[in-house]
Amino acid sequence: MSQSGTTLILIMAIAVLAPLLAYGVGRKLPVPLVIFEILLGILVGPDVLDWAHTDALIDGLSQLGLTMLIFLAGYEIEFGKVRGDTLRRSVWAWLIALALGLATGVLLGGGYTDGVFIGVALTSTALGTVLPVLRDAGDLRGRFGSVVMAFGAVGEFGPIIAMALLLSGRGAGESTALLAVFAALTAGAVHWALRPRPPWFSRIIAKTLHTSGQFAVRFVFLLLAVMLGASQALGLDILLGAFAAGLITRLVLTGAAPESGPEILEKIEGVGFGFLVPVFFVVTGIEFDLASLLDGGRTLLLLPVFLVLFLMVRGGPIWFLAPRDLDRKDRGGLVLYGSTALPLVVAITTIGVDDKAMTAGEAAALVGAGMVSVLVFPLIALKSRSGAKARPVEGIGGSESW
Repeated sequence: MSQSGTTLILIMAIAVLAPLLAYGVGRKLPVPLVIFEILLGILVGPDVLDWAHTDALIDGLSQLGLTMLIFLAGYEIEFGKVRGDTLRRSVWAWLIALALGLATGVLLGGGYTDGVFIGVALTSTALGTVLPVLRDAGDLRGRFGSVVMAFGAVGEFGPIIAMALLLSGRGAGESTALLAVFAALTAGAVHWALRPRPPWFSRIIAKTLHTSGQFAVRFVFLLLAVMLGASQALGLDILLGAFAAGLITRLVLTGAAPESGPEILEKIEGVGFGFLVPVFFVVTGIEFDLASLLDGGRTLLLLPVFLVLFLMVRGGPIWFLAPRDLDRKDRGGLVLYGSTALPLVVAITTIGVDDKAMTAGEAAALVGAGMVSVLVFPLIALKSRSGAKARPVEGIGGSESW
């Protein structure tokens, strides 16, 4: 059997084993699934058992997984719940974090290019990891949950915009102009998505939903391909196109198929979380530079430094700009949830290593810190807020001016 075939079998075996481990361990300690996928990838990778190796095929599947991950991140953000004073505070908190992150990254990385990758990574929030924790704790629909959603949404959307502006290798003016063109195209697509769909559109979605036609699923992937093509044609990172496609898909499905939307999303998530996204995270583990981390020295030292920086760079501005109606426990919980980072850290460091702008050791330290953050920060937040009563979302059941 070829190396690609062997590695793909190992990746899919890990994809099956990881949920079993997460379920078993989760009865005593909630550990995100992605942790097991990365750790098992490290185990079968070159630095431990040396069973799995990447090549063009595996790397291609991994890139598709990264694209699906960002697409689903764009889909899960409900901008209708992220508005007003809370949104303004979350944007300012992220902009301040970006300034702090870039300055810190340049100092740690020893140069602008490396520093930008580090700085942008320090501003991200793992909203997809945080939302299930909030949902299980009964906080997602309360006031606290809506604030975490706002700060987390900006923590996912902001880094992707920053990547398009700062990591393209072009001048700021040219990057801004191209981004403006892409924004105009996206706005046009959003306007189209908000228009009422003709009756036949909803009918064919319903008629093919349980047949081999799968019109809705194919249409969603067409939207994704169009936005990826638009971003690539403009010389922007395809992750921006994937994120925009997720936003547009939510609007289309909400308007054209409100009853079938959840089922369509389940099918898309089946492709993403059932196959492509696990490939990306397992490959991240396979390519993880464990040897540099275990050799000690600067790489090992950077891991706790990055972990602290997640709290200082991302969490510090959140603490000072959190809505005034949150008490100290809620502010602390918001800081911890907002400072939880991993998926975008993995994406950014992957691009950085591929572009030879970051060393594999720096990437390993950042990803390692992200893994510790998703293991530790949400658990501390849950414990610190235990006993807090969920309050209604103000502006719906309260009085905030949206």
